Amino acid sequence: MNAATMLSAQPAKKAIQSLPRARRFSSTPAPAAVSPYKRNTQSQAQQSTRRNVSASSKQSAQAQAATAPQRAVPSPAFNRDDQNRMRDVQPLQPFRQPEMDHSFVGMKGGEIFHEMMLRQGVKHVFGYPGGAILPVFDAIYNSKNFEFILPRHEQGAGHMAEGYARATGKPGVVLVTSGPGATNTITPMQDALMDGTPLVVFSGQVVTSALGSDAFQEADIVGISRACTKWNVMVKTISELPRRINEAFEIATSGRPGPVLVDLPKDVTAGTLTRPIPMTSTLPNHPSAATMAARELSMKQRDHSIQRAAELINVSKKPVIYAGQGVLGHPDGPKMLKELSEKSQIPVTTTLQGLGGYDELDEKSLHMLGMHGSAYANMSMQEADLILALGARFDDRITGSVPRFAPQARKAADEGRGGIVHFDIMPKNINKVVQATEAVEGDVTANLGLLLPRLEARTRDDRKEWFDQIKAWKERFPWAYEKEDGPHSLIKPQTAISMLSDLTA
Repeated sequence: MNAATMLSAQPAKKAIQSLPRARRFSSTPAPAAVSPYKRNTQSQAQQSTRRNVSASSKQSAQAQAATAPQRAVPSPAFNRDDQNRMRDVQPLQPFRQPEMDHSFVGMKGGEIFHEMMLRQGVKHVFGYPGGAILPVFDAIYNSKNFEFILPRHEQGAGHMAEGYARATGKPGVVLVTSGPGATNTITPMQDALMDGTPLVVFSGQVVTSALGSDAFQEADIVGISRACTKWNVMVKTISELPRRINEAFEIATSGRPGPVLVDLPKDVTAGTLTRPIPMTSTLPNHPSAATMAARELSMKQRDHSIQRAAELINVSKKPVIYAGQGVLGHPDGPKMLKELSEKSQIPVTTTLQGLGGYDELDEKSLHMLGMHGSAYANMSMQEADLILALGARFDDRITGSVPRFAPQARKAADEGRGGIVHFDIMPKNINKVVQATEAVEGDVTANLGLLLPRLEARTRDDRKEWFDQIKAWKERFPWAYEKEDGPHSLIKPQTAISMLSDLTA
């Protein structure tokens, strides 16, 4: 069909479209019911009028087509094989499958668990056996690669794993059965979440086909533990078991450490892997582009906050370092804390979880603060014009009445010569209890490394008045207890601890 024919067809098409699309209901016969052999005078007149309109429209369209510029049909550029344009076009490629891991093929779920523990460098496992987790215990029973510690109770296993993690810096691993075995680990997980202790709990579970049927020792441990873990998951298939274990250890140790829980249905740990699995997975240490952009913006803000913190330290007269467990999160944390205290001549007090982060025999040590701490540490916090909180969260056992906490630091903040500077890896802990004058988010040790070069060196004489005041408090309110009545009376725990401290100092 050429262009002229196409144009001539348009008026007829418009005429058809102009006809009424619906007719009103009436008792007269429909046009289709009228006999085609009967002629209607009115209809003939209408058809004649339409033919005249169509003819005139056709003549007008032909006249316009004659005057319009003509072009070849189709256009010369249509479907042209442009070699320069096609040179950079790559041929279609089939979907590339991810690299597959064949090392687990033929292994049962319990054997995969054992292999993943070896790959994670686990040397000790704490737990209590039970029916739902027996496939895993069968796989590790004869293992010589790590030691299994059997407690009296699952709660004890969790607390033992906590202590192990705090002493070694490695995540504590707990292995328990379903139902009561899993629920008994709730308290240790909540404790680990509060203290930032890396803990990985593996719990048995009923077979996946029995989930939701109130089977023997079935408990929704994923739902129960959601509020006391950093992350939790139920492994639905054996093919995802290696990936979930990797994710558990990564999340437990990244950022602010904490507990994670992996729920293992019995058919997953007893089943056999029959096909290779993808080697790639999404982990928190593989951030997205949006996360990277947010981090870059956050780093610019962090540099400004660190510079402001350095300025406040340099102008302060009565600063105090309030160190928590965040200082112990990195092997170099205590070293960086000592450098900060020495360079700026700042006394240091620690929380209960931060004990060990600073030398208690150093004359700048204020020892532990808070409800059960030293009087001079609490007095120093109240009188300080600048409080440097390093990896601490201003617990209620530290602050007491928040409106009456650190009045001199608040006053100094209003005058621009001090305040409260909070270093913490968890953004939610900043300004949660006490309003910070300046906040520095991120790893405490890393940020201290950026802070130290910006500080001005101070001598003991520069803060003589402040240290003299602290010395007077120490003499007036020393650590003291009532001695034994005589050599034949029962020895007090304080005496034993004091003698042990003297012998090991």
